[in-house]
Amino acid sequence: MNASRNVADPQGIQALAMAIKGCQALDALPLNLSEAQWALLADYLQPMAVRTGDVVIEQGVKDRALYLVESGSLTVHYEDANDRIRIALVGAGSILGEGAFFSQLPRSATVQAGCDSRLWCLTPLRFRELSLRAPEIALELTVAMAAVLARRFYNRPKRIAVT
Repeated sequence: MNASRNVADPQGIQALAMAIKGCQALDALPLNLSEAQWALLADYLQPMAVRTGDVVIEQGVKDRALYLVESGSLTVHYEDANDRIRIALVGAGSILGEGAFFSQLPRSATVQAGCDSRLWCLTPLRFRELSLRAPEIALELTVAMAAVLARRFYNRPKRIAVT
C-alpha cells in the first residue's frame, strides 16, 4: 500500500459527517450520529490523504481495515479467473473494505484513488475499543456498514465494490 498516512486534520471529523449525510449514491453509508457522537468516533479513526493512483486496498491481501470516504473518488478493480477486470467507482460518503472487515477473508479487489482523496481508516483493534467504550456508536456503525454491504450485493454492478 502506498497511501499517505498520519495527515494533519484541520477540518476535523465534521467534513466526513457532512459527506456521509449528503451522499445520494446507492451505497451511501446511512450513519446518523450526533455531533458529539461524531467527535467521539473521530478518536478511533485515522485520517489519511491519498493521491491519484495510490493503492489503498490490494486484492488478495489479508487486511481488515475499513475506510470511510470523505472526499474524492476511488476505483475498484477485480481480476477474475479469466483475467477480466471489472471496475466500480466509490465516492465521498461511502465506505471501502467492509467485506474483509466482516468476513476476515483476504481482500476481494484492489482499490486505487481515481483522484486525490481523503479517507478515514478504522482498524479492527480500534473498532473493538470503540465497541467497549461507546457500544451505541459501534452498533450504529455496524448496522450502517451492513446496509452498504447488502445494497452492494443486491446491485450487480456494485458487487465488485465489496472489498
